[in-house]
Amino acid sequence: MTLPFNPYQEIASIAARHTSGEGEFATAIGNLFLSRRSKPAGPFHSAYRPCVAMVLQGAKSVRLGTETLNYGTGDYLLTSLDLPVAWRVTEASPEAPHLCFAMAIDAERVAALLRRVDIPRPAAHTEGLRGMAVNAAPPELLEAAVRLVRLLDRPNDIAAMAPLIEQEILYRVLTGPVGPHLLNIALAESQSNRIARAVGWLRENYARPLRIEALAELVGMSVSSFHHHFKSVTALTPVQFQKQLRLHEARRLMLVERLDAGMAGHRVGYQSPSQFSREYSRLYGISPARDVDAERLATAAE
Repeated sequence: MTLPFNPYQEIASIAARHTSGEGEFATAIGNLFLSRRSKPAGPFHSAYRPCVAMVLQGAKSVRLGTETLNYGTGDYLLTSLDLPVAWRVTEASPEAPHLCFAMAIDAERVAALLRRVDIPRPAAHTEGLRGMAVNAAPPELLEAAVRLVRLLDRPNDIAAMAPLIEQEILYRVLTGPVGPHLLNIALAESQSNRIARAVGWLRENYARPLRIEALAELVGMSVSSFHHHFKSVTALTPVQFQKQLRLHEARRLMLVERLDAGMAGHRVGYQSPSQFSREYSRLYGISPARDVDAERLATAAE
C-alpha cells in the first residue's frame, strides 16, 4: 500500500496544534495521548502502560532493564504490559520538536477483537517474548493513525469513529511483525499471560513483602518457570521489578505530595532509610534530597 500523501507531515502538524508547551498531553480521544519536547531531554523514569506509541517527528530511546530500544520517525513501539522504564528524547529542536502519539491498549478490546477475528496464534517458541518491541510502521498502520489524529480537528466525530479506528490499529499491530508480543500476553492459557497477571499483582501490592513462591503459586507456575519467564518478558527479575515500582512511586510522593524521603521510603515498603537512599541513588544517579531539590529548581525556572 502506497499513501498518496505525506502522513508524517500531516500527523505532526495536527499533533503540534494540539500540544501547548512541553510535556505529555491528554486529548479529547480518551485513549490517545500526545507528547512534545523541543530539545533532547531525559532520562525520565516512569511506568509504561500497554500502548502503541509512534514517533511523528524526532527520535527517542527507551531503556528496559539493561536493554535500550531506539526509535524515530516512522517507527512504533509496542508495550504489551506494565513495565518500568527510563526514556530519553534523543532528537528534537525548537524548529522541529519531538512529537509522539500513544494509544492506550485496552485488554478488553483486544479480547473482543480476538473473539471476532481469527488471528493466527503465535508459535510455541515465541513464548517469553519481551513485553516491548519496536518496528517500522507499515502504510496501513500509518494511514489508520492519521485518521485517528485527524479526529482531534473534528471532535463531533470522535464518539462514533475513534473506537472503530482504534480497533483497526489494534488489528494492524496484532497481525504485524510484533503482534506475537501482544498476543502472547492476551491469550489466557499462555505463560506470558501468567506473567502479566503477576505484574498486575506487583503493581497493586508493591509495598508488601515479596514472596516469590507465593506469587508463582498465585499465577499457577513453578518457581523456576516463573523466574525464567518473568525475566524473559520484562527484562527484570521480580525483585528488580518491584524495586523499580517502589522507587518510582517514592519519587512521585516526594515531588507531587511533598513527602520527605524517610516518609516516602516507608510508604512504599522500605524499613531502612539508608537502604532506600542507597537504592534510590543507584537507580536515579542522585540522592533523594538532591533529586527533589533539583527538580523543584528546574520547575521554578520554567
